[in-house]
Amino acid sequence: MSPEEQLQRMRARAEKFIGGEGVLRRLKEGRRLRVKLGVDPTRPDLTFGHMVVFRKLREFQDMGHQAVLIIGDYTTRIGDPTGKSETRPVLSEAEIEENARTYLDQAFRILDPGKTEVRRNSEWFGKMSFLDALQLSRRMTVAQMLARDDFAKRHAANVPISLVEFLYPLLQGHDSVELKADVEIGGSDQLFNMLVGRDLQEQHGQPPQAVLGMPLLVGLDGDKKMSKSLGNYIAFNHPAKDMFGRIMSVPDATMWAYYDLLLLAAAAEVAELRVLHPMEAKKRLAARLTDIFHGEGAGARERAEFENVFSKGGVRSDMPEFAWDALSGGAAEVGIVDLLAATNLFPSKKEIRRLIEGGAVRLGEEKVADPARKVARPAGELVIQAGKRTFLKVK
Repeated sequence: MSPEEQLQRMRARAEKFIGGEGVLRRLKEGRRLRVKLGVDPTRPDLTFGHMVVFRKLREFQDMGHQAVLIIGDYTTRIGDPTGKSETRPVLSEAEIEENARTYLDQAFRILDPGKTEVRRNSEWFGKMSFLDALQLSRRMTVAQMLARDDFAKRHAANVPISLVEFLYPLLQGHDSVELKADVEIGGSDQLFNMLVGRDLQEQHGQPPQAVLGMPLLVGLDGDKKMSKSLGNYIAFNHPAKDMFGRIMSVPDATMWAYYDLLLLAAAAEVAELRVLHPMEAKKRLAARLTDIFHGEGAGARERAEFENVFSKGGVRSDMPEFAWDALSGGAAEVGIVDLLAATNLFPSKKEIRRLIEGGAVRLGEEKVADPARKVARPAGELVIQAGKRTFLKVK
């Protein structure tokens, strides 16, 4: 691809692209770009929201540039304040390390590991003295920090902002100095932090990085940004059944953003899909995304199971099976909440009661309405449905 064609591909789907002129100049010089993407291992799972920026980084790899994936094991100790109305809780070093390990396993489902340079920002921040940290903090003013929208809102509402949170954009920006990044990719909510990187690079005599802000993926509610804290997410590590089912719960209007940002579907392909019934278009979306994370053919299998359950009124053929005595302790009867809790398929008894009260639990064909309901030892086997996607068999 020519430099101009590469630049056009870089701009595709981005909400913000600042510094493109400098990138074009480097491309014309024949330079291989260093493209930075940072992730803080605050939780064990990456979500489809992360997939948007990983897809963009993979595009740079496919154009022959150097992807630099930075694991923010040091910055996680502060917590990125972006979009937060309060200070984040601090994780232990053991939790951060375990999350970082799983992040790499998941990231390489999208990225080419042979073309990815992996760095941790503890490599340089762990060696900094307190004087070094003070010198870094001189590079920005309080007024500049309060220009950030989330800081400004919290300040106006008298919500506390810790001094260490003020340091976060400086640390993210200093990562770019250490890596000599040519481009930084992030969500559009990271724009302030990424621009700090440009400023710090210029102060250190480096060419400023280009900043590429990608759209934020809307979650399953079709309204808010995908977030684990809101529960409106799909994780890279979700089982195939759950992944397919969650994608099918996306509102019809939202699925086109998933085609665009997650599958990078061309406009002509989307135009053909829009002619189909929305349910069919969504099944194709779910199958393709499930294949990416669970292997070719996984999407087709989950589509068949989904159609059997929801279109034909059947039950899943691969439902887990449990022995009655293992769940009941050998009792002749047991409460439905205790029975389901013993399967470890549900996060809590509270969630089970919520499903029952919402009319989402069935014993065979019978709907259960009372959380106090007792279940007797089945003569043969009993199929229980809890929610739209969870089926189990008690024998």
